[in-house]
Amino acid sequence: MGENMKTQLVSAIHLQEVELEEQPPASVCFPSGPTYTVEEAVETIGFGRFHVLLFLIMGSTSIVEAMEIMLLAVVSPEIRCEWRLDDWQVALVSTMVFLGFMVCGVLSGYVADRYGRWKVVLGGFVWSAYFSLLTSFAPSYGWFIFLRSLVGCGVAGVSQGFVLKTEFIPAKYRAYLLPLATIFWMTGSMLIIILGMVVVPTLGWRWMIRISVTPSVILIFLFKFIPESARYNVSAGNIPAAVKTLQWIAKMNRASLPPGQLDKIPVNERGSWRILLSSSFRRTSLLLWYSWFVASFSYYGSVLSSSELLEKNLLCVTDADREHQVKHIHEDGLCYCIPFGNSDYQTLLISCLGEVALVPINICLLNVLGRRLSLTVLQLLAAVLFMMVNICTTMFGFTVLLFLLRSLVSMNFNVVYIYTAEVYPTVARSLGMGFCTSFSRIGGMIAPFIAQVLMSRSVILALSPFAVACVVCALGNFLLPIETKGRALLNKPLLNRKQQTTS
Repeated sequence: MGENMKTQLVSAIHLQEVELEEQPPASVCFPSGPTYTVEEAVETIGFGRFHVLLFLIMGSTSIVEAMEIMLLAVVSPEIRCEWRLDDWQVALVSTMVFLGFMVCGVLSGYVADRYGRWKVVLGGFVWSAYFSLLTSFAPSYGWFIFLRSLVGCGVAGVSQGFVLKTEFIPAKYRAYLLPLATIFWMTGSMLIIILGMVVVPTLGWRWMIRISVTPSVILIFLFKFIPESARYNVSAGNIPAAVKTLQWIAKMNRASLPPGQLDKIPVNERGSWRILLSSSFRRTSLLLWYSWFVASFSYYGSVLSSSELLEKNLLCVTDADREHQVKHIHEDGLCYCIPFGNSDYQTLLISCLGEVALVPINICLLNVLGRRLSLTVLQLLAAVLFMMVNICTTMFGFTVLLFLLRSLVSMNFNVVYIYTAEVYPTVARSLGMGFCTSFSRIGGMIAPFIAQVLMSRSVILALSPFAVACVVCALGNFLLPIETKGRALLNKPLLNRKQQTTS
């Protein structure tokens, strides 16, 4: 009997030890003390030296993107002459670039949400620089458009830098800093135009492309100073990496983190298209996809239209000089060897300044009217300016009209970028941006055939589709259900639309 009781006692003690070993510590299941979110950490740290570094390096990604896109407008007269191209063949160059951007836009967004923003942006730099350099050695038109489509694929990855930048900026500074990033886009546009003015007449368009790769190479080395998004690390469950990043930012800004531990937010899925088409975001996604289509359609329509109008002297100018009095339209519809003159480059440069001249107005619109109403106002004004380009005026008057048009379409593009980065949650922000940029490139693919092919037949017929698209999109913006002005960035989808609007 004694032996039996001893055996039962030993078994009970052993069972208790096993239960104690299997039970996790209370601190693991239920963290003691206060906790804070990444949003609270970003707001507590505030604006400082890190954000200046972030603004300069990540803003410079727009220089690379702008140079690759604006290069199409500058190089078009040269390749038309070298390979004796029809209008539709010149337009196809731009279309192939945007095709590469469209295909890789969704892919880069998915990879960024699954594996990190930093890797995608760096990979985009390397990819676009490599294939852009190869473009300068293209032996034929076929090779040229193939390599440029691969460049567009790389630029799609670079565009994810906007998401990475947005996730580090405090809410009250986003409406100021993000529009100012237009300065970098303007800088890239002006650099490629200046290169065209200086390099093309002496060394040719191939050397212009080789020199234009330099900013990408520099940024590849500077990018090591930018950390991975802390919001992404939290959504991926990598809390130590997120804390390390926030501590480094706080040290740079001479600030401190909120007291307590970083809160881990449970996430069931990341980078899923189902989030974009869920009941909370379905209407927003569908309207945003069209808004991005129109933003790209109107922006590149204005860029390529101005290039085409200047190249072929299709303007109705009352004080045209002898050079601009000749309409370069042949009976067979072909148009060869009409290089830009210095006055044409100067007009393009002045129009580029329009992209930043009205940035203060853009900032005021964002802070006073909010994102949705700003989009409506800018698109309606852009529609009016598109139709005014067709009126007869002086060369100075045309330059002013082009200046204002570029300002409006650039501001519209900037606002739709900001709204998209703010409206989607962290777990699907890059994918949402990827889908939007892909739809925008459909607009970019169509724009060349209207701005560069239809323009030769009728200026008014070529400008009308851009104006109509802007008006329809402006009306559609009234149906956007969420206003993001002053709202914290979401980490995961909320249950209903009311929560999203009020959070």
